[in-house]
Amino acid sequence: MSVPFRHFTAPDLFGAPIQVEFRWIQNGVAIRHADTVDVKFEIVTEGQREEKVIALPHPSVLQVSAETGHPVTDPWCSRIAALHLKYMIESGDDLEKSLVTLTAEQMSEYAKQLKPELTETHSFV
Repeated sequence: MSVPFRHFTAPDLFGAPIQVEFRWIQNGVAIRHADTVDVKFEIVTEGQREEKVIALPHPSVLQVSAETGHPVTDPWCSRIAALHLKYMIESGDDLEKSLVTLTAEQMSEYAKQLKPELTETHSFV
């Protein structure tokens, strides 16, 4: 299962396609004094652009990394954030918010979805 994060399309509740573009990943301390990894996306629907920031609390990032055995990397964090944004678009949950902070449990569930793919691509056989 490939999980793109730089550019993807997700259907909203009514099946309309929403275009998503990755903008940046940055330490939240630098921009809003938060102990998070912030991943910013831009979504385009019916010609209108909106910014969405998915915040991954740093302690939770470290916890989930330890649980899964996957090192903390920008692509890994970005894929976790992209999976949550895709969920938001498809379900409508929290879609009105411009900043959404994930829980450790949410991050763990998304990391589990990534685990099979990451195991295959990082196999040293």
